[in-house]
Amino acid sequence: MRKSGVIALALIGLLFLGGTVLYYSKYRQSEAEFSQMTAQEHETRIKYGQAINEISMIQDSLNTIVLGEAPLLQGHAQSEVPLPPTVRDQVLGRISMLRAGLERTKERIQALDAKLKRNGVQISGLQKMIAGLKKSVAEREESIAQLNTQVQSLQTRVAGLTADVNTKEMELTTKQQELTEKQRELATIFYTVGTKKELQRAGVVVAEGGVLGVGKSLKTSTQFDESLFTPLNTDQESVIRLPATHRVLILSAQPASSYTLRITGKDEMELQITNPNEFRKVKHLVIVKA
Repeated sequence: MRKSGVIALALIGLLFLGGTVLYYSKYRQSEAEFSQMTAQEHETRIKYGQAINEISMIQDSLNTIVLGEAPLLQGHAQSEVPLPPTVRDQVLGRISMLRAGLERTKERIQALDAKLKRNGVQISGLQKMIAGLKKSVAEREESIAQLNTQVQSLQTRVAGLTADVNTKEMELTTKQQELTEKQRELATIFYTVGTKKELQRAGVVVAEGGVLGVGKSLKTSTQFDESLFTPLNTDQESVIRLPATHRVLILSAQPASSYTLRITGKDEMELQITNPNEFRKVKHLVIVKA
C-alpha cells in the first residue's frame, strides 16, 4: 500500500509539474504577444500622429493656395476694360505659381497615401482626411483652369480691342490729315505782282471798256496760268513784301478792311493782312505796280 501510494503521489507531482510548465509557457507566450501587440499599437500611434501632422501641413499648404486674382479678372471681364500687359503678366505668373504649388501638394498627398498603405496603416479616419485633401486639390485645379480660361478670353478680347483702337487711330489720323489739308486749302491764297504790261502779257489782267482805246480799265482775267501765282498760307504768314519804287494797286477784290499797305523802308513796302478770314475769301491776289 505504501509503495502504490508513493507512486500515485509521484504521478500527481509529475502531472502538477507538467501543468505548471505548460501554464508558464503559455503565460510567457501571452506576455510576448501582449508586448508585441503593445509595441505595434505604439508604433501605430506614432505613424498615426505623423500622418495627422503631415495631413495638417498639407492642409495648411492648400490654404495658402488662394486665387487672389480671380476677383480682379472678373471685374475686368464684366466692365469690358482691357487688361494691361503688366497686370496680365502678373496674373499668368500667379497662375503658374498656383499650379506648381498644387503639383507639389498632390505629390505629398500621393507619397503620404503610399506610405500609409506600405506600412499597413488602414484607418478610415485617415483615409477620409486624405480623400478630403484630394477633393480640395481637385477643386483648386478646376478654379485655376477657370481662371486661366478667363485670362485667355481677356487676351483675345484685348487683342480685338487693340485692333479696334489701331483702326480708330488710323481713321482719326486720316481725318486729322484731311482736316489739316482742308484748313491749309482754306487758308491759302495765291498772289502775283507785276506791271500792267507784264500782267497783261501773262494774261492775268485784261483792259476793258473805253472809247477808241482811250479810258480802258484793268480787270482780273477769268483765265490765267496758275503757275504765275505764289501760294501763301495766311494761317502762317500775314505779310507780303513789295518794292516801293512804284505806286501799288490791289486789282483783285479783297476787302480793303482786311489789309493795310505801308512803307517799311526806302525801297520796300509791305501788305499786312489784318483780317485773314475776310482776306482769303478771294483766293487770287493781283498786285499791279503802277
